[in-house]
This record gives sequence, C-alpha cells and structure tokens, in this order.
Amino acid sequence: MKLRSHVLFVFLTLLTILFTPVLQAGAAENGSSGDVLIVSGTITNAHAKPVADVKIDFYVNGKKFPLKEEVSTSRMGRYEAELVLPAGTLSGAGVELEAARPSYRTTGKIALDNIVRECEVEQGKTRFLAHSSFHIERAITPAFWIATIVLFAVYTLIALEFMHRTLAALLGASIMLFVTYTLGTFNPNYVILPFEDAMRAIDMNVIFLLLAMMIIVGILKKTGVFQWTACKAYQAARGNVFVLAGILMAVTAVISAFLDNVTTMLLVIPVTIEIALTLKVSPVAFLIPEAFASNVGGTATLIGDPPNIMIGSYAKLTFMDFVQNLTVVNIIGLAVIILYFAWWYRKEYRQAHVENVQKTIAHLKETYTITDRSLLIKGLIVLGLTIFLFIIHGALNMEPSIAALFGATVLMVISKIDIVEMLEHEIEWPTLIFFMMLFVVVAGAEETGLIQVIAEWVKNMSKGSLVIAVLMILWVSALASAIIDNIPFTATMLPIVAYLTTEIPGAECGVLWWALSLGACLGGNGTMIGASANVVTVGMAERAGYSISFMDYLKAAFIPMLITIVICSAWLLLVEM
Repeated sequence: MKLRSHVLFVFLTLLTILFTPVLQAGAAENGSSGDVLIVSGTITNAHAKPVADVKIDFYVNGKKFPLKEEVSTSRMGRYEAELVLPAGTLSGAGVELEAARPSYRTTGKIALDNIVRECEVEQGKTRFLAHSSFHIERAITPAFWIATIVLFAVYTLIALEFMHRTLAALLGASIMLFVTYTLGTFNPNYVILPFEDAMRAIDMNVIFLLLAMMIIVGILKKTGVFQWTACKAYQAARGNVFVLAGILMAVTAVISAFLDNVTTMLLVIPVTIEIALTLKVSPVAFLIPEAFASNVGGTATLIGDPPNIMIGSYAKLTFMDFVQNLTVVNIIGLAVIILYFAWWYRKEYRQAHVENVQKTIAHLKETYTITDRSLLIKGLIVLGLTIFLFIIHGALNMEPSIAALFGATVLMVISKIDIVEMLEHEIEWPTLIFFMMLFVVVAGAEETGLIQVIAEWVKNMSKGSLVIAVLMILWVSALASAIIDNIPFTATMLPIVAYLTTEIPGAECGVLWWALSLGACLGGNGTMIGASANVVTVGMAERAGYSISFMDYLKAAFIPMLITIVICSAWLLLVEM
C-alpha cells in the first residue's frame, strides 16, 4: 500500500514539473498574469473618411506578434487589439503595427510611442494602453484599372444602346465580383469589391421606395383617373390649342412631382395622342413638351425623379428639403418652357382643326371615365397619407421608403388587389435590378479609388471656389445627362459631391446637392436618351405610327434644356448660396 502511495506521489510530481511551464503560458495568454497591452484607434483615407476591413499586424522587438484573432477595422474605421505578453516585456520593448488593405498602400511599421501604464489589475498582471490613429493612402493597382474600364464600358453600352441597360449593369457588377474572387484570391491587388461590401452598397431605401410607388401607381392606374385628368385638361382649354398644350404640360409636371415620371408618361401619352388626332395635329407637338414637363415636375420633389431619390437617400435629405429648395425654381422653369414650346410648335398648333369642341369633350368623357370610384377614393386617401408621411418623415427620423411601403401595403389590403398579379405585372423588375447592379458597379469604382481621383480633379479645377464648383457640377451634370442616362451618372457623382461638400468652404449648406439634382434631372431633357421618360415617349409614339428621330428631339428639346440650366445657375448663385 505504501509502495503504491510512493509511486503515485512520484508520478504527480513528474506531471507537475512537466506541465507547469505550459500552464503558466496558458495563464499568461488568458490574461491571468503578464503585461496586457490594449491598442485602439481609427484609420481613415485622404478624405478623412473611415476605411473598413483594414488588416492590422503587430510586431514586438521586430518580430511579428501572434494574435489569437485577426484584427481589422470596423465599418467606422475603428480597431482594438489586445496583446498579452510575459510580465515586464513592455518595459523597453519596441511595439509596432502595420496596416494593409487591397487598393491601399501598406503603411509600413508604425511605432507605438505613447504606451501608457494604466493600472495593475491584480498581482502579476499590468494593463497598458496605446492609441494610434492615422491615414492610409490609396494605391493605383490593377483593380483600379479594371474597375475604371468596367465603369466606362457600362456607360458606353447604356449610352449606345448595345444592350439593355439592366444587362449592362449586371454584366459590369458580375465582372467586378468575378475578378475579386478569382485573380483577387491569389493577388490582393486584383481585389475590387468583396461580396459583403457589394451587398452593403445596394441602397435598399431607394429600391423599396421605387417598389412601393410602383405598387401605388399600379393600383391607381386601374381607376382611370390619369386619363380622366387629361380629358379635363382639354375641357378647360375649350378648344384653344395653345392653352391646351400649356395645361397638359402643367398637369404632367404636377403628377410627375408625386409619381414616377415614366409611369406618368405611360398613362398620359395614349389620351394625348387621341386628343391630338382629334385636332388633326401631330402628337409629337404635345408629347415632347409633356416629356420635358414630366422631368421638370419630377425634379421638384424627393420622389419625382430617380436621381432625386438616390440623392435624398445618400445625403439624408428630406422630402421638405427638396420642396423648399427646388420647387420655386422648377415652377419658373416650367413657365418659361411652356412659353418656349408654344412658340416652337406655333405652326402645328395654328393648323389644328377645332370644329365641335362640345362633341369632342363628350366623346372624351365617354371614352375616358373613372372606372372604379370606390378604389379611387381609397387610393387617393392612402396617397394623401403617404405624401403626408413624406412631408414629416424627417421629424420622425423615418426613411421615405418606410412611408411608401406602409402606404402601398395598406392600399393593397383595403383594395383587395391580388398581390401576385401586382408583383408580376406592375413592378418594373428590370429597373429595380438595374439600380441594384449599378450601385455595385459604382461601389467598385469607389473602393478602388477612381471616385476619389475624379473628386480631387473637380476640387482642383474649382480651386476651392464654391461658385465654380456649383457651376461645374450643374453644367457637367446637365451635359453628361443629355448624353447618357442620368441615373448611372448620378450614382457616380454621389460620393464625389459628398466629398466636395466637406472640402469646399461654404458647401456645407447643401448647394452642391441641389446643383447635382437640377443638372442631372433637367439635363436629361436635352436628348431622347437623356431620361427614361424621353425613351418611353419616343417608343410609344413610334408604336402609334409617329417616328421621332434623335435629331428631331435634339432640335426641339436641347435649347429649352439650356434655358432651364441658365435659370438654375442664376437661382443657385443668387438664392441658394
């Protein structure tokens, strides 16, 4: 028995001798003894914006320190690391960190010279603190050139209509992601945009707002209210074609301020064509002015035009911000273009055959009536509630999409509309997917540094002058939007304007956002491909047998587009600054 006890004692003694160092090391790792160094800080780019996913390594006395978990910055650019070392190690030790991220230059080793002894938490364990915040510089890598080529290729495909714009954006986004996870897997210089960042880049506030408004408009369309409104416009004009053209433009602008201008044109065009044929006037003389007016009216509010929806969501601008800053200048612009088009199409209007006004009115009343009064009342009540929520959403800290989704859902419930039919036939899924993929393409250009290069070029060209910056953004946006679709252009300009707003003295008032909105929305009026409403108008006119060539549209619309931009220039410089 004694022998067994001696053997057991010897065995336990050997185990203690063998495993004591291991247990001590484990205790040090767990923080029960030794020096504990907590390092924290924020990493930003040249624009002083936080940079996420920056990997940070630490070195002690020149040797890489093994960390339990990889340390990287959060979306706010912050990081925090805990280094556990044997007691007394930090005294006289050299501690350094190194930061690296694709599309950025590796910082090299940065010494932590501000290590402060905080306290002794318990016997044998001392806590130290260090803080290190710094900038990380962009690098021109292969990813930068690939993103640049993809972005401009998407623009080219859209502008020249080589393929559907949704397919072009989808192709560009998929190429960026594919390169990231193939070439980027072996070489970080080819990392354009990780999948997680791509998902975060999609602005769901924009997507849900468009989706909800499509539903509301789709339900209201079933009541015949839009065609009825156009008939009332003819009745109010009482046979005066000049007055009729002005009323149709004004009605189109007002409707477009609260509903999508593309949908507005889809609803107004058929009855406009019938009125024009009754008067024996080419429908083109009414359709081009109406398309122009729809873009002007849509510019006045947050929800009227897709570029405004994008700007409002990105810059956190409210519905009332747009109304207060843009409504008056667009009313002035609308009045001017009504007079301009009355002069431009004066020959066509004078040739109108107005024989029996009352008979024509009676015919239009019989053809275009309110088909469902009950649904119309429900729809107008919900639309009014939705607009009211748009007006107060800033005070509620509520995204506009929430107001729109609430209104759309309530309207579907009380109207008992088949949701499957609504989703299949009234939602423009290609448009929504186009927006989503476009956000990804622009995010890739931003992540690789292209947007920063453009922003700095604009800043250098303006020489820090707010006046020059306002005029540059307004006129470049207008001319560019006349050539290419204003939606991708706006998406590209959002981070640029955000940067300039913080860098140029006086821009914090938000005037650059209004310059972008006015330029992108009104500039799209210049050509038949500048805005979606223009494309829809030309397409429906052709299906009705009235072809509108690119040059015909340019001759009619480009000069009044320039006139509206001149008006906006004066407005921004005299009123907004």
